[in-house]
Amino acid sequence: MFTAPKSLLPLLLGLPMLALAACDDAPKQAGRAPTGPVEVSTVTVEPRHVALTTELPGRTVAFRTAEVRPQVSGIVQKRLFQEGSDVSAGQQLYQIDPASFQATLASANADLAKARANLKTAEAKAARYADLVTINAVAKQDYDDVIATLEQDRAQILAAQAEVDTARINLEYTKVFAPISGKIGRSSVTEGALVTASQSTSLATITQLDPIFVDVNQSSSELLRLKQAIRTGQISRTDVSEKPVSLTLDGDVQAYEQTGKLQFSEVTVDGGTGAVQLRALFPNPSHDLYPGLFVRARIAEGDIDQALLIPQRSLVRTPNGEATVWVVGADNTVTSRPVQVGPAVGNDWLIRGGLEAGDRIVTDGLQKIHAGTEVHAVAVADGSRTQAADAGGPAAATDRKF
Repeated sequence: MFTAPKSLLPLLLGLPMLALAACDDAPKQAGRAPTGPVEVSTVTVEPRHVALTTELPGRTVAFRTAEVRPQVSGIVQKRLFQEGSDVSAGQQLYQIDPASFQATLASANADLAKARANLKTAEAKAARYADLVTINAVAKQDYDDVIATLEQDRAQILAAQAEVDTARINLEYTKVFAPISGKIGRSSVTEGALVTASQSTSLATITQLDPIFVDVNQSSSELLRLKQAIRTGQISRTDVSEKPVSLTLDGDVQAYEQTGKLQFSEVTVDGGTGAVQLRALFPNPSHDLYPGLFVRARIAEGDIDQALLIPQRSLVRTPNGEATVWVVGADNTVTSRPVQVGPAVGNDWLIRGGLEAGDRIVTDGLQKIHAGTEVHAVAVADGSRTQAADAGGPAAATDRKF
């Protein structure tokens, strides 16, 4: 067993007493509160003019699409276009074997000529009977029969002419023309293929790419709020066709160089998404946009003359999701105030209610304050603050105006 020297016993007996003394001093040191106001950064909220825009996801839609289909049955003799090329309206695309249709047209012309010959005979006979019936040389019944035959021959000519027209139209249908101008896709048939007038498969599809539609979906509740704000005069807005629309492509990185215009909005709400579809029209001269492409559209909704904006970092969410800000009172103490938040405008939030012009709100140092904390805001220029931050030093408190 280890036995401590007698010279160390007083020291060892004194250690518990020192430990107890240290423990007694710890609560006193921990309970000491910092003296003086807490330094924070604030902004003074003031009304300003804001051009309100909204960014929505969308998809491009072809301006016009035409499926090329045969209107008569036959064998395809020629394909007269290059797949993937641009075609013009009225350009011939296919040639169907016209032999049977030429024969049908010739037969119809022969029937028409026969009907015309019969008409001449009937007209001559009717003219003779007209003279004879006046002197009672022929019975009136015979004269009536001749007149009826004459009318039938005239009707037969009309029917024969219709057959000729039908045969001529069908012969023209052996030449398949492009109904619209645009870019044509791949051909579903080749030379020698049999096509029918009632087939469900199209021969090819033509898509007009310039201009092009962009369909976006906007929340019905947000659209209703926007309309109410316009009616009450909170937002000024001109005719919808004058509002520009811009696009970003390639994952919101590449901006599309052309500017479009909003065309219309649907009159029904999608029951599955609760959104209303909007359609914009964009020039597409270089064919950079293809149907089905996902894009993001930025739509100018209107202008607000007396908008209140706060930095996004100054907004605090409570556990129940309520948006609040810390407001500095006249006595330099802070209180939490709930606010109604609108859409984001750049790096700021648009405030719809809860704040007034002239209110000072805390932007930096939120973790150091609570209700009733006395604060001190050091006002410096934005440029000075930026330089201090760039230099790696602590950011000075700022009181800037929006």
